[in-house]
Amino acid sequence: MAPSRRAVLTKGAALFATAGLAGCAEIGGTTDGTDGGSAPEHDASFAVAAEWNVMRARIRDAVTLGRAGAAGKGADVAQNVFARFEGATGEYGAHEMLEETDETAYEEFEAALGTLRTAGLDAGDVGRAHEAADTATSHLETVQQSLVDDAAANAFALQRLALSIDDASYLVDIEAFEAARTVAENARERFEGSSAQSALEDADGAILDTVESGLDGVVTAASSGNAEQSTTNADLAIQAAIEGSYAVAESDVAAGVGEIAVAQARGWDGATLAAMGGPSTGIAHAATLTGSRARITDATWLGARGETDRAATVVEDVFAHFEGARAHDALESADGEAYEGFESGLEELQSAIEEGNAGAIEDAAATVDSNLVAGIGALAGSNAPLVEAAFFRARLADARERYRLGEPAEAASIAQGLFERFEGNELDFHETVESVSEDLYHRFEEEHLAGVIEAFEAEDDEAVRTHYEGVQATLLAFATTAGGTAAVSAAESAFVSARAFDAAVLATLGEADRAATIAQGVFEHFEGNPGGYHEALEHADAETYEAFEESIGAVIEAADGGEDVYAPAKNFNAEVIASAYAVVESAGGPQREVAVAVAEDAFGSFEEARVHELLEESDHNAYETFEGHLEAFITALDEGGDVQGTAASFADAALYAQFALVDAVEDVPLNLDLAGSSVGSAGGGGGGESGGSETQYQGGPNVAEGVPGDVDHVVDMTAAAFEPAELTVETGDTVAWEFVGGEPHTVTALDEGIPENAEYWASGAFENEAAAREGWENGVGAVQSGESYVHTFETTGEHEYVCIPHELVGMTGIVVVE
Repeated sequence: MAPSRRAVLTKGAALFATAGLAGCAEIGGTTDGTDGGSAPEHDASFAVAAEWNVMRARIRDAVTLGRAGAAGKGADVAQNVFARFEGATGEYGAHEMLEETDETAYEEFEAALGTLRTAGLDAGDVGRAHEAADTATSHLETVQQSLVDDAAANAFALQRLALSIDDASYLVDIEAFEAARTVAENARERFEGSSAQSALEDADGAILDTVESGLDGVVTAASSGNAEQSTTNADLAIQAAIEGSYAVAESDVAAGVGEIAVAQARGWDGATLAAMGGPSTGIAHAATLTGSRARITDATWLGARGETDRAATVVEDVFAHFEGARAHDALESADGEAYEGFESGLEELQSAIEEGNAGAIEDAAATVDSNLVAGIGALAGSNAPLVEAAFFRARLADARERYRLGEPAEAASIAQGLFERFEGNELDFHETVESVSEDLYHRFEEEHLAGVIEAFEAEDDEAVRTHYEGVQATLLAFATTAGGTAAVSAAESAFVSARAFDAAVLATLGEADRAATIAQGVFEHFEGNPGGYHEALEHADAETYEAFEESIGAVIEAADGGEDVYAPAKNFNAEVIASAYAVVESAGGPQREVAVAVAEDAFGSFEEARVHELLEESDHNAYETFEGHLEAFITALDEGGDVQGTAASFADAALYAQFALVDAVEDVPLNLDLAGSSVGSAGGGGGGESGGSETQYQGGPNVAEGVPGDVDHVVDMTAAAFEPAELTVETGDTVAWEFVGGEPHTVTALDEGIPENAEYWASGAFENEAAAREGWENGVGAVQSGESYVHTFETTGEHEYVCIPHELVGMTGIVVVE
């Protein structure tokens, strides 16, 4: 079984320790980190070399995930490494520095990184992935050694060893024992006979003995599946390796820069482990808030129908529930402004309802909703479109109920409002639906959502039924396609809760028969196992499952008996919320606990680290930024939130700190948007706009500024991918490929990949593929920041294309013309 949280957290001081090690005498060098002579000077090249250390570690992580049976997650890591590499432009960016220092190493590194992801992990060939990782990391190592002195290179090597040992220990924690043994054995093999081993032996043999005995112990523990033994030995080996990095370095600054990079790499480890463990509780928090969104619309509905007391009660109950909800603290941590805006908006709404002020009600409800939307986005992250789909379904159900009550204009207005939200890409819903499935996108928006608006306006009952059912079906299909069972179940909980409260509203309005029908429909919907919700809850928590079914039974009974449905609906809502957390947390597994422990340990250890004082003295702003973003990352892991986004922000903060330690903040290679930082504004480390290298490129006659307003489809060109990679269009449709990140791209059709009778197409307006590739060599055909390539398709069939500079890392696409 997985170790307890307490056992995992016993890794204290494993990375940033300065105290003596058991069995080691007089560990470390002199207190100032020098050999007694003058300390060497450092420049931005040390920070860049440390950043390559992070990349080398993460490339190994990708292979490690493949060995642990998570090749898809490993491929995601490789893709993210490439995206950040492409975004690291500027003279002292990891990308530009590698290219300028050794162009051959740069080209072969990118090619190997592409092979790692495509021919290796995407293809499920871990052996091929391992070979590609060796190639990629060896090129970084060679150039790394050319930038810094031998002592610093050896210090970095010992820090990479610490990260590999940590990886093996994590794998034991999540019971991936064979993968852990392989990782530890490979780390030991790379270390034996290395210059870092020799340097440490000369500097402090006792530390070397501890590193090697601890590493041997991790191998043994992984072989036997002994988590406690693994933790104990990993602690010793990691602590010794980090301390050894200070012993071999000629100054504390050189080792400290690398140590900050180690913290960055561990942040990425935590994010990856969290992703392996299923969705965060953020999706359950977001589902809770989505239920509140729906209840606020119920309150305004009741207020408009003259049920002022019940409307005010609903708002009061939403507020009271929120105060005691798990989502309360999570929202306050994730987005304090949204938290305050939501609470103050509820107070304003209650006052407006009690006063009967229709305009104030509308304004306050809009305030509540906008703040809930912001909070849901902060908590759910990439899963936000799933709960938005549930909200759309609930609101369209409201519209249909209004239509049944003889309010077609109001029904059409609700549906039109949803259409506008979708077009506005609220919670990234529009873009996500389109990228997940062009077919679902067209069926939802163009066929059914637009159709139901027209049907409401025309008071066409049959058309209303057809398009209402069409919206419900396509949005549920989208959710099950885009998300896993746990995330979809959480979103589905918001929908069933909203429908139960709809039954309560209709009962209040005297529509007892309709209320009973809705309540029974909620039960039947759940029994149909939408998105796997029923089975997931039954598997996750039998007690909650039984309480869920009993409470919906009470709603049905109250509705059938013509009684007040609101009280049993509130009880059902409590069980619904419990069901969301039960399903999400059941899907988490030990990975999420380990992920939180990794981040918390990094923070706690940093407080006692040698580099802590170094950084605070070098640049207090960088120090505060580093700690602040690490705390935000821990909060996202622990309470549910945008784990990947906060991990990227922490990585940026760590990079800022790396440059600050060598007094080179002005050379930070990215436009970092970090609270309190003074190194730039918009942008980020995940691959933003391309840097100063753009001026050497030109587009051609078919590359436009911006995106023309009359195009039918837009494909995003991120740092290393076309999104969507596959697009279905109709004859005569115009497609724009818009630059959104990374280095300059091309859109280049393959001669053998387009229909025989199709005219050749490519950015730069070339006559064939060979000419396009030759043109790229001369800098022609590039699509850069603020630009797009536009093409109209006149020939049916499949059109395959690539981005020439990023083809090796899998940046390919296909347009299917029907």
